[in-house]
Amino acid sequence: MSVKQEQAREIELEASGVESSLYASRTKIYPAAVSGRFRNIKWIILAVTLGIYYFLPFVRWDRGPNAPSQAVLIDMDHHRFYFFFIEIWPQEVYYITGLLILAAVTLFLMNAMAGRLWCGYLCPQTVWTDLFFAVERLIEGDRRARMIKADQSWNLETFAQAVLKHWAWLMIAWWTGGAWVLYFSDAPTLVYQLATFQGPVVAYTWIAILTFTTYFFAGFMREQVCTYMCPWPRIQAALTDEWALNVTYRYDRGEPRGSVKKNAVLHEAGKPAGDCVDCHQCFYVCPTGVDIRDGLQIDCIQCGLCIDACDTVMEKLARPKGLIGYDTDINVKRRMQGLPALKTRFIRARTILYAAVIAIVGGTMIAVLATRHDSGLAVIHDRNPLFVRLADGGIRNAYTVRLSNKIPEDRPFEIRVDGFAPEQVASASGKRADSGWPIFVVGPDQTLEERIFVTLPQSALRSGHDHDDDKRDISFRLMDVRSGTQVRVKDHFMMPKDERK
Repeated sequence: MSVKQEQAREIELEASGVESSLYASRTKIYPAAVSGRFRNIKWIILAVTLGIYYFLPFVRWDRGPNAPSQAVLIDMDHHRFYFFFIEIWPQEVYYITGLLILAAVTLFLMNAMAGRLWCGYLCPQTVWTDLFFAVERLIEGDRRARMIKADQSWNLETFAQAVLKHWAWLMIAWWTGGAWVLYFSDAPTLVYQLATFQGPVVAYTWIAILTFTTYFFAGFMREQVCTYMCPWPRIQAALTDEWALNVTYRYDRGEPRGSVKKNAVLHEAGKPAGDCVDCHQCFYVCPTGVDIRDGLQIDCIQCGLCIDACDTVMEKLARPKGLIGYDTDINVKRRMQGLPALKTRFIRARTILYAAVIAIVGGTMIAVLATRHDSGLAVIHDRNPLFVRLADGGIRNAYTVRLSNKIPEDRPFEIRVDGFAPEQVASASGKRADSGWPIFVVGPDQTLEERIFVTLPQSALRSGHDHDDDKRDISFRLMDVRSGTQVRVKDHFMMPKDERK
């Protein structure tokens, strides 16, 4: 039911004294098949996105010994996320924040450029519903055949077709759920375990959940998800402006609408007649049941299938294409006023702002990723006591250091302190490298916590009696013995104020 039909129904109910309900019962939608430019774009996007989703877990990537060889892996056991050559560690959760910001602002930019571009072409709900529609048409026929069968009593043919359709839907939904869990474990190994019923219970549980949700949302709820469950239509309505492209019916050219014969008679009589022949093909192909001729509506996902349907009819009638097409609100108004359309302005304040945010956030993430270290050092100064006076008059500070090795192999590290000699720095373990500095071996993908003691001898102090605490800046360096790479952390050396030198 279109918006105009709903409004007419409301007026009719009010006039009859019957209270209208806030609940609108669902009208079953039977989208017709269509061919054309936008339908082809949607088929390509469907094939590419689902191909990536289903088969990406099986792509291999050599990371060396003791590292997983799956190109994209969310390794929950070892708290890692792998994406080809990129490895994200738990302490780098800010990358997730950055990705969420990029996703949101990219969505804003897409909306500023061409309305609900995401909804019409890339949203998972749209992609899987498109696939389910294709299976339904293949088995039960196109729109008219499905509508006829829906009004008929069940027979052997319709029952067999329904069983085959739902079996195909369940297989798609099952592989959708199965593909998702493959991103959390080695895909070939998990497939074997699942096939031999040796897989973990949590894997079977999530496959069942995702199978049900995909089957239910794409097979039954369909446009209801887009219209009522998804918040994006409400959000994008507040973000759009008069320069954003949207699928639009050209009222100036299409009205007054009428059948081919009626319009031909009007033309012969010298009366105005629009190009729209009221064939309803734009409505029949819409996956959400929208009549685009009623104007832009919240149900419309801007998929462009109505454009293909209308262009096909216009071509058969030897009339110009583009009666329905992507257009801006400002040009719709100008055409209605008889003014020429303006060139679409993709570069404007909001698109520049969105692009700048994407560039800044993305550039920052790339820069941080490119300059990060595969080792880490954290230093905590002892609080009680802040320093200790030794028997020989020297001052000693104690620190707790945490060394991180972020690669899958053992690594020896030296701890050095700038401004101090090797003999003035000691560890609780007492181990020293040939250079004299404390040395530690950290296991693959592990951290090691140690106690470090830094001593300033009596000869480096000056005598006095005032023991107010004071501090001196020092720098700890964690050096990989093999590669020579270093990580530097600053801290303080505490001492009596009057003995500072």
